[in-house]
Amino acid sequence: MTLIPLAFGLAAMAATLAGGMLALRLRHRIGAVLGVTAGIVVGVALFDLVPEALGLAGDRWAVREMMAFTALGLAGYMLLDRLLARIPRAAASWRGDLGPAMLCLHSLMDGLGIGLAFQIDTAAGWMIALAVLTHDVADGVNTVSLSLAARSETAARRWLILNGLAPMLGVLIGMGITIPAAMLAPLMALFAGVFLYIGACELVPRSQSLDPRFRTSLATIAGIVLMLGVTQIAH
Repeated sequence: MTLIPLAFGLAAMAATLAGGMLALRLRHRIGAVLGVTAGIVVGVALFDLVPEALGLAGDRWAVREMMAFTALGLAGYMLLDRLLARIPRAAASWRGDLGPAMLCLHSLMDGLGIGLAFQIDTAAGWMIALAVLTHDVADGVNTVSLSLAARSETAARRWLILNGLAPMLGVLIGMGITIPAAMLAPLMALFAGVFLYIGACELVPRSQSLDPRFRTSLATIAGIVLMLGVTQIAH
């Protein structure tokens, strides 16, 4: 039984790396890639993280409280981003790594969810693991796109490796610890707010500045629709 979540961790790692390598191959079309990435990130927040947070909330948290956590995630990330922008040299170093770091943290939580779910129930473990795998390719694309836009190809490759390792690390942690169930829903809602900010306030403007043609907007809409379809299949 222990081998099953580990196998899913390896599969998540491979899917993430594959998505990132695809984005690196398409880096000469970074405007369009960022457009799609913006839609994917927003779609993950709206169709994956928010519904998952509401599902995990159950009777512990009200819908309004979950949306308050989402707003807190968005506002907290915005304030941190603005704070780093005021620190000398941060715009060229720490600030450029903030977005990819949050994506890696999300991948870590994905792996953590797999490890914890298999502790509770095998069927739930399979369901969560398959849901994670459906968007891990997109996680790799998002990580590389965000790094290319803010930093460099070297930074993108470094963050891609870290993001690839994050799900497996999360699985290992999830198999060894127990997180209070009441905290999982707020964590998912916080991530939803962070992803909404990254997608709508960072990636959309960057994609438009790099390629102001209408096709970039269509690419963003396509990314949102893609994640709607992917999450529909996953759930």
